[in-house]
Amino acid sequence: MNLDKKLLHYLLNKRRPFLVSIVLMLLTSAAIVWQAALLSRIINSVFLEKKDLAAILPFLLLFLSLAIVRAVTLWGSKAAANKIAEMVKNDLRIKLSTYLFRLGPAFTRTQQSGDLKNTLVAGVESLDAYFSEYLPQLVMALFIPLLILIFVFPVDLLSGCVFLFTAPLIPFFMVLIGDIAQRRIKKQWTLLSRMSAHFLDVLQGLTTLKILGRSTDQTSKIKSVAHEFRSTTMNVLRIAFLLALVLEMLASISTAIIAVEIGLRLLYGRIVFEQALFVLIVAPEFYQPLRQLGARFHAGMQGFTAAKSIFNILETQPQVKAGFIKPPKFSQLHFQNVSYTYPGKQKQALRDVNFTIAHGQHIALVGRSGAGKTTLISLLLRFFDPASGSILIDGSSLVDVDVDAWRQQITWVPQHPFLFHQSIADNLRLARPQATDAELKSAAQRAHIHDLFATLPNGYDTIIGERGARLSGGQAQRLALARAFLKETSVIILDEPTSYLDRETEALIQKTMTQLAAKTIITIAHRLHTVQRADKIILLEQGEIVDVGQYQDLLARCPLYATLVHSQEILA
Repeated sequence: MNLDKKLLHYLLNKRRPFLVSIVLMLLTSAAIVWQAALLSRIINSVFLEKKDLAAILPFLLLFLSLAIVRAVTLWGSKAAANKIAEMVKNDLRIKLSTYLFRLGPAFTRTQQSGDLKNTLVAGVESLDAYFSEYLPQLVMALFIPLLILIFVFPVDLLSGCVFLFTAPLIPFFMVLIGDIAQRRIKKQWTLLSRMSAHFLDVLQGLTTLKILGRSTDQTSKIKSVAHEFRSTTMNVLRIAFLLALVLEMLASISTAIIAVEIGLRLLYGRIVFEQALFVLIVAPEFYQPLRQLGARFHAGMQGFTAAKSIFNILETQPQVKAGFIKPPKFSQLHFQNVSYTYPGKQKQALRDVNFTIAHGQHIALVGRSGAGKTTLISLLLRFFDPASGSILIDGSSLVDVDVDAWRQQITWVPQHPFLFHQSIADNLRLARPQATDAELKSAAQRAHIHDLFATLPNGYDTIIGERGARLSGGQAQRLALARAFLKETSVIILDEPTSYLDRETEALIQKTMTQLAAKTIITIAHRLHTVQRADKIILLEQGEIVDVGQYQDLLARCPLYATLVHSQEILA
């Protein structure tokens, strides 16, 4: 299905406002023709037939009524078109947001966040002009000239033929110039996406750039991107103005041809005055919708180009199957010969991984950077599925389990948790929206951060800024831990939850973790002394499991593990 059909499908899904808009446009077209006929009759009656006011009063009242009908139907058709645009935008925005969650990090990690934001916000918003301006004008450009031709041909065949042969010139040049405009608009949209992505990346990394003294280096890059975007935008506007000029010239010349041939025939008595006046009045109305379509064409092409980016995302196939089995409260989770290779990579991130996690165990994943720890957790969270092998839950494949229901059983605390520009309470309630204030306080106490929140002027209603900008790294991490405690799931996955904490706070958090009875805890550990009490430590190296055991056993028998521990002791 091509893009035009997809957009038409969304339009037809809003049948009621769409039909209302069509009917009102037809009424507007009929009112235009009827007004022209009445006006020509009124003028002919007054100036040639010398009729008084009483004789033409019914026609004047009808003309006024048609003017009101025309204004109301035109407003109504625009209101219906705006309603359609609003409904389509809401549907697409919800569908796009939901589908991005469905695609998950396996997709978003390959995209720039600024580009996705631009598509989700500016891209969807660009469809407003497409549905509320361009498509209604396209329908008007079809109905009004067609209706005028139906009435003009019986009145004056020659003028009807002039209308018929000159009208196609306007859409012909519109398509001819519009093809060039579409290529420029596509380039403009690509540059806008690139600029949005670059700006967002710079803003998010501004603190790091300032620390490294490289913030001023971005000035020239931003200027370069902005200049290229400005240049492209000006080229698009030049083409838009050129298109408007060409359409205005064609419409004016065509109207002049009608006026000349009508005037000559009227001079030689080949046509009666009332018919000639009727044709002259409807001539500008005949070309007006086509001229306005040219003016709306630019906005329509912007929406059309943005729609390509939207449907490219919606047509991306998820890397994980949806699944259909309700996830059990497992007693055993088994990795069986699991291997995985990232798309576009040749080296395997995981190779023939085998281990078992019993319910209620505390498992630690350790190893150097790039050993495969994050990949293993991503497979468990079903951000993607194994390339070979399988993950079994009490004998059932995790691939067959409903992905959303499975994730509801898991709490994941990444090393760099995302915090929103909202209050502390709002960020906590992401885990459980219906949580009470007492439950928020209890979760914060378990994460040993309640005392800090209580000292803030607005308490739990304090706004913490984008990504927790007003909190330190350790405070943000404890807030994320409090959110995890609030969710109350049977499986907790932690990516080094104490990496930003001092030793005293770290010890308190570790004590809290040991009190989480009947919960399966899987920790990615970078600081190896934090997992001394783990039930099972899995040591990974280059995507393979080197050894599995408890802290002291591994320290005694595994040289690689002993090396990692001793190197951290030296650094400490």
